[in-house]
Amino acid sequence: MKRINRLLLLFAAVSCVMLAFAACGEDDRGKLKGTDASEVLVAYFSATGTTKGVAEKIAEAAGGTLYEIVPAVPYTQADLNYSSDCRANEEQRDPAARPQIAGSVSDMGAFEVIYLGYPIWWGAAPKIIYTFLESYDLSGKTVVPFCTSGSSPIGGSIPDLKALASDAIFLSGRRFDGGASQSDVAEWVYGLNG
Repeated sequence: MKRINRLLLLFAAVSCVMLAFAACGEDDRGKLKGTDASEVLVAYFSATGTTKGVAEKIAEAAGGTLYEIVPAVPYTQADLNYSSDCRANEEQRDPAARPQIAGSVSDMGAFEVIYLGYPIWWGAAPKIIYTFLESYDLSGKTVVPFCTSGSSPIGGSIPDLKALASDAIFLSGRRFDGGASQSDVAEWVYGLNG
């Protein structure tokens, strides 16, 4: 009899969890309160593919539209050779550098939440992210930054980004390493609702 009671309790607990998920609806998982998938943009710049992998995982967890920020002049391996006087280093040292972007988001006005991803270059976001932020009116939109780095934190990049889009609402960002799992990324996305 005890075994049957335990099974019934287990069945009831599992049923409650399943009903809770059904009540939210699969399309609601990972969305910030008050938004649906059509209002979510996952925009990212990825010079080597690392940030792209994390952006794809965020898009899977949060839904929405995935948009790659592509430089008009692609970065070569020589441009990313940080131990030299490469293009990436020159841009990071130049406060006025704004690399051009090939293409644009067709209807930025349709998005309310923008996950913004980038690698950390010398403790900051690459200057192409500055170009992206200055290209749109983000007033009242929620920006959720994320970065990829082996060890540098995201915190040093946030004040500059906030200054470039001062009318946007910035949530706390998150650094991921290249090996971030889907479950780690999803846990962060789902946790943004508090």
